[in-house]
Amino acid sequence: MEIIVSVTGKISAEHGAPVCGLGIGAPGVVDGEKGVVRSSGNLGWENKPLAEDLSAMLGIPVTLANDANAAAYGEYVCGAGKQYNSVVLITLGTGVGSGIVLNGKLYEGNEGAGAELRHEVIRFGGEKCACGRRGCFEAYALATALIKQTKWAMEKDRQSTLWRLCSGDIESVNGKTAFDGAQQGDKTAKQVVSNYLRYLAEGLANIANTFRPEAILIGGGISAQGEKLTIPLQKRVEKLMLGHGRYAPVKVLAATLGNDAGLVGAAMLAKNNSL
Repeated sequence: MEIIVSVTGKISAEHGAPVCGLGIGAPGVVDGEKGVVRSSGNLGWENKPLAEDLSAMLGIPVTLANDANAAAYGEYVCGAGKQYNSVVLITLGTGVGSGIVLNGKLYEGNEGAGAELRHEVIRFGGEKCACGRRGCFEAYALATALIKQTKWAMEKDRQSTLWRLCSGDIESVNGKTAFDGAQQGDKTAKQVVSNYLRYLAEGLANIANTFRPEAILIGGGISAQGEKLTIPLQKRVEKLMLGHGRYAPVKVLAATLGNDAGLVGAAMLAKNNSL
């Protein structure tokens, strides 16, 4: 918090103008309406009145949101979702993040505890999730799961091109390896990618049926695959969702703001609150 105050002061001095508001995207369960971090294991906070505390230190309004919600709002306002009224952002990395904007409004749920789409179950009795349940979307969609599936496939097929792509070192496999192998026509790599997309599509179809947004945006490192990811996902989601895309279509698109999405979203939420 002291660093934030210091940086804000430096920005004001550099531009010769006061900072009129501050937006923050914080990890954990965040009650944006009340400006309170209800719970954040990353920061060790419980019921921390972050917006109030920082506002007192800075003398300006402070707007608070969950980091994934802020990223979703950033993509909605300035990124891949700017032409739509309702979007859902799913970020795929070491974890799975999600944010929902419905009819131009950020959806946070009761006390900010909603929008946890990563914990929808897509396979009953499946892989153990960090939340304690089994078969959660996150357990199959995060980048770590794709890496694990790639390694399993490589162990079964010692002739796969995947070994050459990682220079024979299985520990250097990353979320891009299987896609690169599939692009080169490797049968094992294609199967890994197909299985990963199958699980991903199940989760996205559930999201499409629940919220029926105009677009589902895919962020995180895997989104760098672009249309190699989104085109096959679009086809799979349309087969699974109600109506199969014949009405109220849902676009599957790659997010465009990268790591700046949360920064942009937090700033825009602060701007909205100052109007």
